[in-house]
Amino acid sequence: MGRPWEADLSAGFARRLGKSPAELGLTSSTETCPDIWELTNGDVAVIGRDASPELVERLPEGASIGPDERLVIIPRSLIVAAKPDIPDA
Repeated sequence: MGRPWEADLSAGFARRLGKSPAELGLTSSTETCPDIWELTNGDVAVIGRDASPELVERLPEGASIGPDERLVIIPRSLIVAAKPDIPDA
């Protein structure tokens, strides 16, 4: 049985959710910065710091990281700024 959801790697980037990292003062360059994007199929892509190796052993019960997944951390201000762009349902 396959996974109930699989990332559609053919989806494009539709729009940034929230403000840019530069607007929030989260970066001093455009080469490395956290970001949140809505894809053309409605899924969300998150760019953040890979914390999988450090946090995998501390995951709460019921949470897991698959071999092709990464736990990424983004600044709180980035997700708060994206909130108005995220639909309620």
